[in-house]
Amino acid sequence: MSVLRFVKRSRIPASAEAVFAWHEAPGAFQRLTPSGEKVRVLRHVGGIRDGAEVYLLVGPMPFALRWDLTHCDYQPGRSFTDRQVQGPFRSWRHVHRMIPDGGQACILEDWIEFELPLGWFGRLIGGPIMNKKLDRLFTYRHHVTQQAFEQKTP
Repeated sequence: MSVLRFVKRSRIPASAEAVFAWHEAPGAFQRLTPSGEKVRVLRHVGGIRDGAEVYLLVGPMPFALRWDLTHCDYQPGRSFTDRQVQGPFRSWRHVHRMIPDGGQACILEDWIEFELPLGWFGRLIGGPIMNKKLDRLFTYRHHVTQQAFEQKTP
Protein backbone atom coordinates (compact mmCIF):
# COMPACT_ATOMS: atom_id res chain seq x y z
CA MET A 1 0.00 0.00 0.00
CA SER A 2 1.29 3.47 -0.90
CA VAL A 3 -0.40 5.53 1.83
CA LEU A 4 1.55 8.57 3.01
CA ARG A 5 0.86 10.60 6.15
CA PHE A 6 1.51 14.19 7.10
CA VAL A 7 0.82 15.73 10.52
CA LYS A 8 1.23 19.33 11.65
CA ARG A 9 0.54 20.43 15.25
CA SER A 10 0.67 23.89 16.79
CA ARG A 11 -0.40 25.34 20.12
CA ILE A 12 -2.90 28.16 19.59
CA PRO A 13 -3.64 30.69 22.40
CA ALA A 14 -7.42 30.18 22.26
CA SER A 15 -9.96 27.56 23.23
CA ALA A 16 -10.66 24.66 20.89
CA GLU A 17 -14.19 26.02 20.43
CA ALA A 18 -12.92 29.46 19.38
CA VAL A 19 -10.41 28.03 16.89
CA PHE A 20 -13.06 25.69 15.49
CA ALA A 21 -15.49 28.62 15.08
CA TRP A 22 -12.76 30.60 13.28
CA HIS A 23 -12.27 27.70 10.85
CA GLU A 24 -16.02 27.39 10.35
CA ALA A 25 -16.60 31.10 9.66
CA PRO A 26 -17.16 32.21 6.06
CA GLY A 27 -13.92 33.01 4.24
CA ALA A 28 -11.74 30.67 6.35
CA PHE A 29 -10.40 28.76 3.35
CA GLN A 30 -9.41 32.01 1.65
CA ARG A 31 -7.69 33.29 4.83
CA LEU A 32 -5.74 30.04 5.04
CA THR A 33 -4.60 29.99 1.41
CA PRO A 34 -1.26 31.67 0.65
CA SER A 35 -1.57 34.41 -1.99
CA GLY A 36 0.75 32.64 -4.45
CA GLU A 37 -1.01 29.28 -4.17
CA LYS A 38 -2.57 28.17 -7.45
CA VAL A 39 -6.00 27.20 -6.15
CA ARG A 40 -9.41 28.53 -7.07
CA VAL A 41 -12.72 27.73 -5.37
CA LEU A 42 -15.23 26.87 -8.08
CA ARG A 43 -18.04 26.13 -5.66
CA HIS A 44 -18.44 25.61 -1.91
CA VAL A 45 -21.74 24.33 -0.56
CA GLY A 46 -22.61 23.69 3.09
CA GLY A 47 -19.66 25.02 5.09
CA ILE A 48 -17.72 22.25 6.89
CA ARG A 49 -20.63 20.16 8.14
CA ASP A 50 -21.27 16.58 7.05
CA GLY A 51 -22.17 16.45 3.37
CA ALA A 52 -20.73 19.86 2.52
CA GLU A 53 -18.94 19.97 -0.82
CA VAL A 54 -15.96 21.91 -2.13
CA TYR A 55 -14.98 22.06 -5.80
CA LEU A 56 -11.50 23.40 -6.49
CA LEU A 57 -9.27 24.04 -9.47
CA VAL A 58 -5.62 23.48 -8.44
CA GLY A 59 -2.38 24.11 -10.26
CA PRO A 60 -1.34 26.55 -12.94
CA MET A 61 -3.35 26.99 -16.12
CA PRO A 62 -3.57 25.29 -18.57
CA PHE A 63 -2.58 22.27 -16.43
CA ALA A 64 -5.01 22.93 -13.56
CA LEU A 65 -6.84 19.89 -12.18
CA ARG A 66 -10.31 19.66 -10.71
CA TRP A 67 -10.38 18.57 -7.04
CA ASP A 68 -13.74 17.67 -5.50
CA LEU A 69 -13.96 17.17 -1.74
CA THR A 70 -16.73 16.33 0.69
CA HIS A 71 -16.84 17.02 4.43
CA CYS A 72 -17.71 14.41 7.04
CA ASP A 73 -17.18 13.51 10.71
CA TYR A 74 -18.27 16.97 11.88
CA GLN A 75 -17.79 17.25 15.66
CA PRO A 76 -18.67 20.80 16.79
CA GLY A 77 -15.84 22.55 18.58
CA ARG A 78 -13.43 19.65 17.99
CA SER A 79 -12.95 18.35 14.44
CA PHE A 80 -14.07 17.92 10.86
CA THR A 81 -12.75 15.89 7.94
CA ASP A 82 -12.55 16.38 4.22
CA ARG A 83 -12.22 13.51 1.77
CA GLN A 84 -11.47 13.54 -1.92
CA VAL A 85 -14.35 12.46 -4.12
CA GLN A 86 -12.43 13.09 -7.34
CA GLY A 87 -9.08 14.67 -7.98
CA PRO A 88 -5.33 14.42 -8.32
CA PHE A 89 -4.76 11.80 -5.59
CA ARG A 90 -5.67 8.13 -5.49
CA SER A 91 -7.10 8.96 -2.06
CA TRP A 92 -7.07 11.94 0.33
CA ARG A 93 -8.36 12.29 3.89
CA HIS A 94 -7.65 15.43 5.94
CA VAL A 95 -8.72 15.54 9.58
CA HIS A 96 -8.75 19.00 11.19
CA ARG A 97 -8.60 18.71 15.00
CA MET A 98 -8.77 21.29 17.76
CA ILE A 99 -7.63 19.55 20.96
CA PRO A 100 -8.16 21.41 24.27
CA ASP A 101 -4.89 22.26 26.07
CA GLY A 102 -5.93 24.04 29.23
CA GLY A 103 -8.71 26.60 29.46
CA GLN A 104 -7.43 29.17 27.00
CA ALA A 105 -5.38 27.17 24.50
CA CYS A 106 -5.63 24.24 22.14
CA ILE A 107 -3.52 22.12 19.85
CA LEU A 108 -4.42 22.64 16.22
CA GLU A 109 -3.71 19.40 14.39
CA ASP A 110 -3.92 18.75 10.69
CA TRP A 111 -3.65 15.03 9.99
CA ILE A 112 -3.54 14.00 6.34
CA GLU A 113 -3.46 10.54 4.85
CA PHE A 114 -3.12 10.34 1.07
CA GLU A 115 -2.10 8.13 -1.82
CA LEU A 116 -0.35 9.47 -4.87
CA PRO A 117 -1.06 8.10 -8.34
CA LEU A 118 1.35 5.60 -9.94
CA GLY A 119 1.75 3.40 -6.85
CA TRP A 120 5.28 2.90 -5.49
CA PHE A 121 6.75 5.05 -8.27
CA GLY A 122 4.44 7.97 -7.41
CA ARG A 123 5.33 7.56 -3.75
CA LEU A 124 9.08 7.46 -4.47
CA ILE A 125 9.09 10.53 -6.74
CA GLY A 126 6.12 12.51 -5.44
CA GLY A 127 6.29 11.68 -1.73
CA PRO A 128 9.18 14.03 -0.83
CA ILE A 129 7.73 16.77 -3.05
CA MET A 130 4.28 16.51 -1.44
CA ASN A 131 5.73 16.40 2.07
CA LYS A 132 7.67 19.62 1.42
CA LYS A 133 4.61 21.30 -0.13
CA LEU A 134 2.32 20.24 2.74
CA ASP A 135 4.87 21.37 5.34
CA ARG A 136 5.10 24.81 3.71
CA LEU A 137 1.30 25.12 3.34
CA PHE A 138 0.45 24.04 6.88
CA THR A 139 3.25 26.06 8.46
CA TYR A 140 1.59 29.06 6.78
CA ARG A 141 -1.93 28.04 7.85
CA HIS A 142 -0.93 27.48 11.47
CA HIS A 143 0.94 30.79 11.53
CA VAL A 144 -2.12 32.65 10.19
CA THR A 145 -4.34 30.95 12.78
CA GLN A 146 -1.92 31.70 15.60
CA GLN A 147 -1.66 35.37 14.58
CA ALA A 148 -5.45 35.71 14.49
CA PHE A 149 -5.64 34.72 18.15
CA GLU A 150 -2.46 36.38 19.39
CA GLN A 151 -3.85 39.72 18.21
CA LYS A 152 -6.88 39.14 20.43
CA THR A 153 -4.78 38.30 23.51
CA PRO A 154 -4.37 41.29 25.89
